[in-house]
Amino acid sequence: MLNVRLSVLYWGLGLSLACTPHLLQAQITPAPNPAPLPSSPVAPTPAPVSPTTSPVAPTTPAQPAAAPAPATAGSTAPTGMAAPAAGVPTVQLPLPQASPRALVSQGFGLTEVTVDYHAPAVRNRTVWGGLVPYDQVWRAGANENTLIRFSTPVLLRGQLIPAGQYSFYVVPHQDRDWELTLNRVTTHWGAEGYDQREDIIRVPVMPETAPYHENLLYWFSDIKATGAHLNLTWEKRTLTLPIETEVHKQVLAGIEQVLQQQPNDWQLLAQAADYLVQNNIQPERALTWINESLKLQDAATNNWIKARLLAQQQDFGTAIVYARKAIKLGDKEDTAFKTQLPTMRIALTEWQAKAY
Repeated sequence: MLNVRLSVLYWGLGLSLACTPHLLQAQITPAPNPAPLPSSPVAPTPAPVSPTTSPVAPTTPAQPAAAPAPATAGSTAPTGMAAPAAGVPTVQLPLPQASPRALVSQGFGLTEVTVDYHAPAVRNRTVWGGLVPYDQVWRAGANENTLIRFSTPVLLRGQLIPAGQYSFYVVPHQDRDWELTLNRVTTHWGAEGYDQREDIIRVPVMPETAPYHENLLYWFSDIKATGAHLNLTWEKRTLTLPIETEVHKQVLAGIEQVLQQQPNDWQLLAQAADYLVQNNIQPERALTWINESLKLQDAATNNWIKARLLAQQQDFGTAIVYARKAIKLGDKEDTAFKTQLPTMRIALTEWQAKAY
């Protein structure tokens, strides 16, 4: 019995040694006149290896395969694939992403908001409470962090958020308001490594029922100079984040800077006053600017701006004087200004009714 086992062992060793040179002959130069194994039986000649047959691996101790990392919600990274050998360049095939990258940007006032994300699809899966678990931080997209950028400081629920780039996360809940989170760290893969201590703000938001949408979508609505709404829609839910800006503060800071550089430009002074009149703010400053403009140039444009400013202050009698002067000067100016004359005459008629 012992002789049979030894014979099988030596036969297997002989087969391994016989097949190994086919695999390693390009890498290892065999030693000259190798000595035969002592007392080793003659190994049978192995059959030739066909092109479709996998060669026998080198006789090095096998290492246990590393367990694949668990996939996270929204991840599209393949799992179960063997890592390439060290020193071998990795070549990626040009395949479409399961969750394609998307970029949406919206300007309002002097601010631009940009959302950079990957858009997963429903694909007949349970999204809320399934693919996206309740009470856990979700990357608000797929793959890397969803990123949101503000070109100027903005207000979220009254809290000032500095200009810059942040990671955008969502924490869904089944029986209470969801939470939208901005985080300082922007280099994570999704929510891996997320640290709540790095949060800038957490905003409670009530999810709303929406028409079905297969792919996750970010979009803007209610756009005006002072702000806009950022919406996240996926499956049958929509989350809305109101974004506000201190646009008048930003504009006036820019105006002051320009007027310091060019204090004697009557058109710039008139434009600055007109901005305040259009938005019905800071009438004292508007009056100062328009008076300085009129001292430099008596034109239809700045007379009409002062007329409107006085009318806003209920001084219709004086407003009528400046309006008539603006109309008289406007008749002598270019065609572009004459297009405003019908509107000016209507306003003058209304002010006369209120003054007399």
